[in-house]
Amino acid sequence: MAFVHGKDTHIELDSNDLSAYVNQSELTRNADSHDVTTYGKDAHDFEGGLKNGTATMSGIYDDTASTGPRAVIEPLVGTKVTLIRQPEGTGSGKPQDSVTVLVQNYVETNPVADMVTWSCEMQLSSVIDTTAQV
Repeated sequence: MAFVHGKDTHIELDSNDLSAYVNQSELTRNADSHDVTTYGKDAHDFEGGLKNGTATMSGIYDDTASTGPRAVIEPLVGTKVTLIRQPEGTGSGKPQDSVTVLVQNYVETNPVADMVTWSCEMQLSSVIDTTAQV
C-alpha cells in the first residue's frame, strides 16, 4: 500500500484549472436507500436506489483577475458544468473522476485577523466517470 499526499491533487471546473487556488476538496458519493421490509421480519431490509453526491472545494482568496476562483466560479453559480478531480495528480494511469455538477454556491469569508478564504459547493448531476488517465 502506498500513501498519497493531497498536495498533488489536480482539480478543474468547466475546463478551468483551479488547482493553484484550492487547498481542500471533497467528492462525496452516496445512494438512496429504500425500505423493502415485509411482515415477519425482525429487522429492516433495504435496497439501493439512485446514486447521488456532492463536491466541495475551497482555498485562500486570490484576486487574479481572469483565472482566480471568483472570476471563474461566481459566473457558474446556478449552471451545470464538468468537474474533473485527479486525487493523485496528473499522469498516465492515475485515477480521474469526471462528473457533471450543478454549481450551487460560491462563498467568500473575510475574518478580521486572517486571510480571505473562499468555498464552493456543487451537487452531482450524473454518474461519476472514474477512469485512469491516459
